[in-house]
Amino acid sequence: MTVKWTGQMVRVFIGNAHPELGRAVCRHMEIEPGRIDILRFPDTETKVRILDDVRGIDAFIIQPTCPPANENTMELLIIADALRRASARSITAVMPYFGYARQDRKHEGRVPITAKLVANIIAASGVNRVLCLDLHAAQIQGFFDIPVDHLFASPILIECLHELNLEKPILMSPDIGSIKMADRYAKKMGCGIAVVEKRRISDESVETGYVIGEIADHDVVIVDDMVSSAGSMAAAVKAARDYGARTVRAVATHGLFVGNAFERLNQAGVTEVIVTDTVPTPTRLPPGLNLRVVSVAGLLAEAISRIHRNKSVSLLFEN
Repeated sequence: MTVKWTGQMVRVFIGNAHPELGRAVCRHMEIEPGRIDILRFPDTETKVRILDDVRGIDAFIIQPTCPPANENTMELLIIADALRRASARSITAVMPYFGYARQDRKHEGRVPITAKLVANIIAASGVNRVLCLDLHAAQIQGFFDIPVDHLFASPILIECLHELNLEKPILMSPDIGSIKMADRYAKKMGCGIAVVEKRRISDESVETGYVIGEIADHDVVIVDDMVSSAGSMAAAVKAARDYGARTVRAVATHGLFVGNAFERLNQAGVTEVIVTDTVPTPTRLPPGLNLRVVSVAGLLAEAISRIHRNKSVSLLFEN
């Protein structure tokens, strides 16, 4: 089904990375997903065929490049190339989660800046615009030579926190780098802020030091852009417990939960974990772990509508 909103038509194509989110976005837009075949050859190569006529339409590909990152990124590129060769008017890559974002600088000698490399490849595939949600570092927008619309999940997550009616909330940053995010949440919720002093030992383990701020007998909300192996978040949860927090909630936009992330959070004493559905959420949880997932489908649908209509996307967050 194709919907005409202006003089041009629009179609939304869904990759294999997160089909549930793609279908939810289409339901919000009241359209059917674009028809597409995505196959795998026996040697694991990806084959794509667009089944709809896309000549002259605005095409949107919903494909977070979450694990397996290489496979999902390559699938996005092939879909974009197929749409370009089929004469789509414009191609927007809707990437709620942008993989490789943590490799955004040279922290030691002889290493790549992979986030920039991926940005170059996406643009070369025929993508005209990128739509992302809570990039790991805002400056990654500058890695792209095409327009980037950077959305934020904070309004949705803050609304969820308000509904919990916490008695003595306080926002806590799991490290120095996330202070700005914690401060935005604290201002919207009208509460104080604390921060954990952290030293990273390896990609999966960290060492925490002091907690700066008074959190004893408070309902602590630890916010970050993502939870991957949960090393940083679990260490922050344990620190909050050690400093006398009454309850501790871990809040993040992207819940990757790789490896034994859930077990780490559970052992640290987390009260509840709250994430959005930018990536698929594991269904198997350790006993006693409370996981709440809030959807960003409506936000993405509104942003896609605004892009198609040539309206401002930033107005979604001005108030």
